[in-house]
Amino acid sequence: MDFNAGSIFDLSPPEKLQLVEDLWDDLAATPSDVSVHEWHKEELARRKSRFMTNPDSGIPWDQVKKRIRSRYGL
Repeated sequence: MDFNAGSIFDLSPPEKLQLVEDLWDDLAATPSDVSVHEWHKEELARRKSRFMTNPDSGIPWDQVKKRIRSRYGL
């Protein structure tokens, strides 16, 4: 992509999605370089603890996708 021609806001939706994907892939290549806020770590620990105490409290991924798709018409 040529970013010298204008703003990233001038990109088409598919170009914007590609840019986001490229940025995400770049960040994921070196996860140790991405800082994680302490409150994120605490929230993940809390959720893991709750799940380990009651594994049936979770929702299977296929049900989550179905709920999202029905809610947003996808």
